Amino acid sequence: MQQMQQMMKQVKKMQEEMQKAQEGLKDKTVEGSAGGGAVTVTVDGHKQVKDIVIKPEVVDPEDVEMLQDLVLAAVNDAMRKADEMVGKEMGRFTGGMNIPGLF
Repeated sequence: MQQMQQMMKQVKKMQEEMQKAQEGLKDKTVEGSAGGGAVTVTVDGHKQVKDIVIKPEVVDPEDVEMLQDLVLAAVNDAMRKADEMVGKEMGRFTGGMNIPGLF
């Protein structure tokens, strides 16, 4: 019985630490870019887009599709990097195991 209580305390402590880590991810950001830095997107650890920077030289009214493609590529790059950051940060609690629905 004592071992079970000890284990429950450890689980509760780990849950609290995981919650703090998840909350802390909102303050961490990553950048994704496309077109050699022509478009840069900043995303936080909660996958919220915080900033999009587009260099003026890539804005061509005759080629809006290219700009759309660059923005899309930069957002996807930033989201991939955010996933990696979250996985690395939360992986310390799971020992590197990917547990669906955990984060």
